[in-house]
Amino acid sequence: MKVLVIPDVHLKPFMFKQAAELMKKSVADRAVCLMDIPDDWGQELNIELYEQTFDAAIEFAKAFPDTLWCYGNHDLSYLWYRLESGYSSMASYTVQRKLLDLRMAVPENNSIQYVQRIDNVLFSHGGIREFFVKENVSSEIYHDVDAVVAAINDLDSSRMWNDISPIWLRPQYGSFHMYKSEELLQVVGHTPMKEITRQENIISCDVFSTYPDGDPIGTQEFLLLDTETWEYEGIKMKMRNSVWRKS
Repeated sequence: MKVLVIPDVHLKPFMFKQAAELMKKSVADRAVCLMDIPDDWGQELNIELYEQTFDAAIEFAKAFPDTLWCYGNHDLSYLWYRLESGYSSMASYTVQRKLLDLRMAVPENNSIQYVQRIDNVLFSHGGIREFFVKENVSSEIYHDVDAVVAAINDLDSSRMWNDISPIWLRPQYGSFHMYKSEELLQVVGHTPMKEITRQENIISCDVFSTYPDGDPIGTQEFLLLDTETWEYEGIKMKMRNSVWRKS
């Protein structure tokens, strides 16, 4: 299956508009969004931008109802009342209300989760570490990937709000053993990258994030992934200069 991945959004409504144009061109069968929809440098008082970004997300969810959504730490900080960098107390009500609207916009059988799976590819905001699975999931279901994913998605903030959870992990910064790395590919955002990068069984694709002055850190392209062959490319709306990379 061809999947278009929308990485960390951080108040960039244009990302959903570009992704929608690509989906309308049938470049992918479905989309996955790694969220972190709210918050960006110096935008704590720009409530209108928060509204616009969530409205764009909701419009995308309605237009493409089979899209999979993965909570990020910035989304959950407003639901769990956990302060972090970029958190806007002025926008907190707006974010909570709009996240509820987004939940209502997605089908009941396709709810927002921490982790989503298509074929042998796991999508999450930060990544699923082997140690996290062993600490939080029964050893009896370790080899049942769907059961492990379901168990993780049932965890609450006491288990998820830490540096090794799938919403916070940064596997790019350490030699972590990831869950079933010999069998599963993982696609993650959360950590800003200059380009879409594969390291062993992890594809990092947060390439829309910016420096504090607004300059882009990365290439601002979407990951287009074949979940069966694990071949991938970075693609922009104009679809120029993209290079097909084999796994």
